[in-house]
Amino acid sequence: MEYKYIEQLLERYWQCETSLEEEAILKAFFNQTHIPAHLMPYRSLFASEKQLQEAKLSESFEDKILAQIKENEPVKARKVTLVHRLMPLYKAAASVAIILTLGNAAQSSFRQSNAVENDYNYDNYQDSYNDPETAYNQVSDALQMVSQSLNKAAKQDSVLQKQVQDKANEQ
Repeated sequence: MEYKYIEQLLERYWQCETSLEEEAILKAFFNQTHIPAHLMPYRSLFASEKQLQEAKLSESFEDKILAQIKENEPVKARKVTLVHRLMPLYKAAASVAIILTLGNAAQSSFRQSNAVENDYNYDNYQDSYNDPETAYNQVSDALQMVSQSLNKAAKQDSVLQKQVQDKANEQ
């Protein structure tokens, strides 16, 4: 007897192209008692669906579950060491130490700034130059020297930048 139609349905089933009616035909075929030997490996697939649909819970299932839920398990005692007991105190002591350290640092920085401001005695301040033109010439010379050193630094910087660009272009 030829089973070409069943084999074609199986091929379509593996490619997910069968309809519900065709799958019902396959289930009906594999639930028969006489199946060819070359199709026997597929029987368990289609027969298991029928068995799963027929599977039901026993009447004592609910009683077993409720009995397991109602069982009280004994509470296991945990060992609590001294270190674990004192851990909150350690944390509190650390936070207090941090706050005190920050407070002392802030307080000392405020004290130092006040001490620097008190060093100036404006009542005893005197001008060191009697001649304003001499003072102007000295300030002008100092500013000239600063200007020259800034120009020299700018030239060196431009030379360095040019060297860096040349090396970058070579690579």
